[in-house]
Amino acid sequence: MLAPAVHAASTILVLGDSLSAGYGIRKDAAWPSLLGKRLQEKRLDYNVVNVSISGETTSGGRSRIDPALRKHNPQIVIVALGSNDGLRGLPVETIRDNLLAMTDTALRIKAKVVIVGQRLPPNYGAYAEQFHAVFGDVARLRKTAHVDFLLDGVVTDRRLFQADNLHPTAEAQPLLLENVWQGLAPLLQ
Repeated sequence: MLAPAVHAASTILVLGDSLSAGYGIRKDAAWPSLLGKRLQEKRLDYNVVNVSISGETTSGGRSRIDPALRKHNPQIVIVALGSNDGLRGLPVETIRDNLLAMTDTALRIKAKVVIVGQRLPPNYGAYAEQFHAVFGDVARLRKTAHVDFLLDGVVTDRRLFQADNLHPTAEAQPLLLENVWQGLAPLLQ
């Protein structure tokens, strides 16, 4: 008699930049690692694969998403990219096109998608507003989950940033997790 097949965990793929890669902190302290721990604590059968790369742009994510999907076959994809595009002042239409392409690629394999919004400092003027709006626009167009701002509740407290004033500390990571969780939790079965 054959033993029943062991149920393999579903995969959540995190496609992000340094804010998700855990730049300057231990990898196990970064919010994607904390997400994995929370899923275990809640006995939700998911594993987290973090393919985030420091310095990544939406163009880089667009070029990497298809191989990552083939390799990991995720049920949920968290797209947390765009901050480096914005800091470089890349055209909002390019960011939109890249986010749409990544979302469409994930949706084609029937994965659920979470678009994680980013913001820029106010000194970026009108561009900052257009930049922030693109994340919500893409989520509405493709009817995906959306997190308004990854650094919500963090950006106003300088103590939660490393010396470079760009990257959150390990102490900030639970707050980032809470922000992502708001968009992710309704997708979990």
